[in-house]
Amino acid sequence: MIEVLVVDDDVRVARVNAAYVGKVPGFHVAGEAHSAAQALLRLAELPRVDLVLMDHYLPDGTGLEAVQEMRRRGHQTDVIMVTAARDVSTVQAAMRHGALQYLVKPFAFAGLRAKLEAYAQLRRTLDGGGEAEQAEVDRIFGALATPTEPGLPKGHSPTTAELVRRSLMAAEGPLSAQEVAERTGVSRQTAQRYLKLLERTGRATLTLKYGDAGRPEHRYAWATRA
Repeated sequence: MIEVLVVDDDVRVARVNAAYVGKVPGFHVAGEAHSAAQALLRLAELPRVDLVLMDHYLPDGTGLEAVQEMRRRGHQTDVIMVTAARDVSTVQAAMRHGALQYLVKPFAFAGLRAKLEAYAQLRRTLDGGGEAEQAEVDRIFGALATPTEPGLPKGHSPTTAELVRRSLMAAEGPLSAQEVAERTGVSRQTAQRYLKLLERTGRATLTLKYGDAGRPEHRYAWATRA
């Protein structure tokens, strides 16, 4: 069984997330915590914690600060951020601090289940040990790649689709292809291609901004928070 520590400042949310974890085969809730200090205490007290579902907004700091302190104390426990923090800078910081996944609230059970199943697959891959050829390395790094846009057409990258999706979800209003390109680091043409795909599949909405002259500017917004 994979032992999970659920960290969330809201007791009710923590219980819901814990119930979700308990419904996924192979996972067991080792405990809950509602602050950074409590999370660190639980890590020290519990016999084993394999994975922490870490909220970002905690009453005594941030989840990222808690992860930094975990590492400083020698805890190499895996972390999946589960939070309402949508800004790209926080997502990038989570990656730099070693978070394996980032799940944006609110989410349905299926969203968390997909992340947990991908994590379980990663553990199975790593448990094999030994040396890795390039194909095996690619499989290890791809084990956590759970595309959020099902049925991507050939030639579309799940990683790029995820970057574009997160940029829209983090935005306070509609974005142009150029603005998405600047936020994600892809070209304007690539951003436009993925934005059109999201719009066609109903995941993004398109509005037109008319200026004084010339063609109207296409602007996109995320269509659902589910």
